Amino acid sequence: MIWKAPLDLEILNRRSNNTMASFCQIQFIAYDDNSLTARMPVNDHTKQPLGILHGGASCVLAETVGSTAANFCVDPSTHYCVGLSIDVNHIRKVSEGFITAIAKPLHCGSTTQVWQIDLYDDAQKMNAAARLTMAVLSRR
Repeated sequence: MIWKAPLDLEILNRRSNNTMASFCQIQFIAYDDNSLTARMPVNDHTKQPLGILHGGASCVLAETVGSTAANFCVDPSTHYCVGLSIDVNHIRKVSEGFITAIAKPLHCGSTTQVWQIDLYDDAQKMNAAARLTMAVLSRR
């Protein structure tokens, strides 16, 4: 198991109150020993003018689930994680329903972490693939 702090969906969702994640209506819905999953509606908050999911909203979802996962893979009393870079490949357009993002670690080191976040539509077709690099910082 990768988690250094206990996971609880209620706590994860409450942690996002009054943030970009709450504006985009992102909800954490599942976790297991090696992944964290969240979803976001495709609606007026997350669409672009053409009526499809905005690429930036996909980035928000990917960074939210990846950075949240990263912060639960360190001891929160001594460390925290912040994003260094994110790269998202948009594969398929989505105009309704939900987008589900599953974050899995590729590397959890003492100074950096790398996460793969795959995004799927309601038909389980991949919408986007993201790679997120996180810095692991010491609390002083």
